[in-house]
Amino acid sequence: MSKHPLSPAPLPPHKRVHTAHEEHLGELQPSFDAVLSDEIILFVFSYLAPADLCAVQRTNRNWFRLSLDNQLWKSLYISEFGRTRLRGARGFIGRTDGREIKPLPGRAWSEDIKDWKWMFRISSNWRTGRCSLEHLDLVNSPRQMSNQRLFHPTHLLLSGNLTLMASSIPSTMPTILLSSPAHDPYRVPCLSSHSTHPCHITALALDQSPPSSGHQGRLICFLSTGQFTSFTIDHQAPASSTRTFTYQQGARISDRSPIIQAAYHHPLLITLSQSFRVSLYDLSSHAVRHTQTLNSYTSYPPTSLVLSSQSPSSYKLVIAYAIPVYPSHWSVGATELIISNAVGSSMTVSSSRTARAIDTPQGFIDEVKMRAVQDQWSRKVIRVADTQTDGKWVVLAPGPSVPREVPRPSRSGGRHTSIAASSSASSISSSSTHFSSSTYSSSSLHTASGLQLYRVSFPSSTTSLSSPKLTYVRTLHGQIGPVSNLALADGRCVSLGVNNSIWVWDLEAGTGTEVSPGISGPDDDSEGYEAAALRLRAGLRGAVVFDDRRIVSSHGAEVEIRRFDV
Repeated sequence: MSKHPLSPAPLPPHKRVHTAHEEHLGELQPSFDAVLSDEIILFVFSYLAPADLCAVQRTNRNWFRLSLDNQLWKSLYISEFGRTRLRGARGFIGRTDGREIKPLPGRAWSEDIKDWKWMFRISSNWRTGRCSLEHLDLVNSPRQMSNQRLFHPTHLLLSGNLTLMASSIPSTMPTILLSSPAHDPYRVPCLSSHSTHPCHITALALDQSPPSSGHQGRLICFLSTGQFTSFTIDHQAPASSTRTFTYQQGARISDRSPIIQAAYHHPLLITLSQSFRVSLYDLSSHAVRHTQTLNSYTSYPPTSLVLSSQSPSSYKLVIAYAIPVYPSHWSVGATELIISNAVGSSMTVSSSRTARAIDTPQGFIDEVKMRAVQDQWSRKVIRVADTQTDGKWVVLAPGPSVPREVPRPSRSGGRHTSIAASSSASSISSSSTHFSSSTYSSSSLHTASGLQLYRVSFPSSTTSLSSPKLTYVRTLHGQIGPVSNLALADGRCVSLGVNNSIWVWDLEAGTGTEVSPGISGPDDDSEGYEAAALRLRAGLRGAVVFDDRRIVSSHGAEVEIRRFDV
């Protein structure tokens, strides 16, 4: 039997012989992502710098996901900035010494949802001065009241996401402007009992106690008529803010001077008048009760108040102020007041202690003590632009040496309660002090070349051998031109210059960053330069406040908001 013939089609190619070397040619090559687990890659990423960690995000999707690990950025943030929160957050005071301030409950973040990379970016912007700028004007018509816009300062406060602004221009109905990024601006009227006579706002005070509601807080507004009004501020709906009560001081008009500063920790309200009269009020159950008044012979504005609660029945107030130095110079001092609120008794000062930057040593004056006195005298200034404290640090801003006529202070007696202080604390007395001006001038021998930084220490009462100290640390140099105002909180200081320059200082590290150079000459801004020169000659002050994400400053009615969360 014959076989079928083969097809004329060509035969298929021979099969390839597989060897051991060619067995894995078809498999994927090993990669960094495939061989190592996420934990090992994160461990490698932990050795990268923040800039390199941001650069590796462009490699692939897996590296982008791993480089955003929250715990990785938390370690970087703590190692770089040495804390677990943003500095300068405003809200109720968490520690008893008033040095650490927690955010308001409405803005508080839990640990598991805190964005550490975003916090790192905000803190880096503070360190480099990178921010956005927004301009506001409190006067409705820019053309009207041009002189009043310049000569009347603006009061500023920050509360959560709200910015509270109040102009000191006289009006028959002064208002407080509540500004929020999520809501339209709302004006809260501050009605005076003398509605037909113009008056102006002299000070604002925000409650520092833990709020009963997460989105509401207390605010007190002081008027030039001597009365003050309490408001309930709603952070989620500023238009729902309401007036709580109004209190009119019962003192005689001749003994009354405007309130220039106040500290509020419900139910305790402490006010400081221009004549350096410290008054204590009990606001329990919306019933205002004046409990005590203290006065000083040796303390002068500008001042700074820090109020904290040590216990439910005890408060601590730290006051920084200017003190005269013979024959015609100035320095800085700080006083601690312990206020007791025992059951069945009124709020009164139980003890006080004072520390001075320039003080005469006790006992025999030897060579060492004389050298210390000489060092202290080298830091006296001819004028004080501002003093600020946060309970831990004290900063003194020397004023410019501009010769001008300044009225002499006049004094008149008054009967008020006084608290006996220690041997070194002579700033609390039983007589009142009245001044016709809060600006001081002596000579042109010294200029405002830097900010003087001091460390204030009030040891515990149990340590009887230790005395209060105001220790000089360093002088902060860098800002060009005289300083107008200071803001200090949480170891960070912001200085506002007369020429609108702004510097941010890290008091612990002693470093500074320029946020705004200001106006250097008439070529930059002729109108702004003339306004700055006028402020310098007239001794006009601006205003500056800050929190963990922004700086708000003003000269007159013009307000500038700089945000660092960009």
